[in-house]
Amino acid sequence: MSEPSSRMLALLSLLQLRREWSGTVLADRLGVTPRTIRRDVDRLRELGYSVSAVRGSEGGYRLDAGDAVPPLLLDDDQVIALTVALQMVPAMGVDVGDAAERALATVRRVMPDRVRRRVDAVEFASMPTTTDPVDADVLRAMGEATRARELVRFDYVVDEQDSPVGPPRRVEPHGVVGAGSRWYVVGFDLKRDGWRLFRVDRIRPKMRTGMTFTAREVPGGSAAEFVRRHFRGTASGEWACTGEATVGLPASAVAPFAGDGTVESLDDDRCRVRIGAWSWAGVAASLLRFDAALSDVEPPELVDAMRTMAGRLADTVSS
Repeated sequence: MSEPSSRMLALLSLLQLRREWSGTVLADRLGVTPRTIRRDVDRLRELGYSVSAVRGSEGGYRLDAGDAVPPLLLDDDQVIALTVALQMVPAMGVDVGDAAERALATVRRVMPDRVRRRVDAVEFASMPTTTDPVDADVLRAMGEATRARELVRFDYVVDEQDSPVGPPRRVEPHGVVGAGSRWYVVGFDLKRDGWRLFRVDRIRPKMRTGMTFTAREVPGGSAAEFVRRHFRGTASGEWACTGEATVGLPASAVAPFAGDGTVESLDDDRCRVRIGAWSWAGVAASLLRFDAALSDVEPPELVDAMRTMAGRLADTVSS
């Protein structure tokens, strides 16, 4: 690989693969001398990449984070992943839409034709979230506090007038989780002596405390699992009630609306749906919303719930 520019790109790609490389191994991989590797490393440093020397018997190099963002080297799949993520920003509920549009335009401007064709094949428009937007600065502050294990103080508001609910909260943040177009902080509330879930769009941070804490074990094992269990209302994270039925529709018509349920195709006109909810009435409602014939309903508790609902509906329309 004799062309200096191509060789430098290959060197940069190798440095991104793992934390440290010996100069001898890099020279062998690129088919050049260790002296050439040293010159190419110096050129990368001039471009803004922070490449540090590693001491040892053979010597080596490590790519570190720098003070500024240098030119990025991304492979084709990374570029596609990045453009898909940027197109999803409107649905994420974070107030960085303009920056995301500019970043997407920048990436598209420099990508080669072969990558642009792959990107265009998955190009889409995401609908803006209907939930309250999240301030990117608040989201960043909560994320930084989580990583630094820093105690946070904030007002928690519930209305457009920013009226706090009680005194400022003192919380040990253990995770920031995005779910259903909203962002949440999973934290241990010191005053209430328990785990709580806070919507980021309702958080109004106070001054940083600078106080660190020792991480606790999050119920469920992770912040994401804590959020999942919270919304399902059970300690295990599984739905309290799960039922199934044969639905008189093709699987392709049901699957997009089955949420976290499972859909098994039986033939061109029927599918088997298994779905959960907080109650048997909730399971029944989930199945009835497909507006199709149901059969082979299980378990018996679900059948009883449907009979009860049918009686209530009959009373409603006859009154």
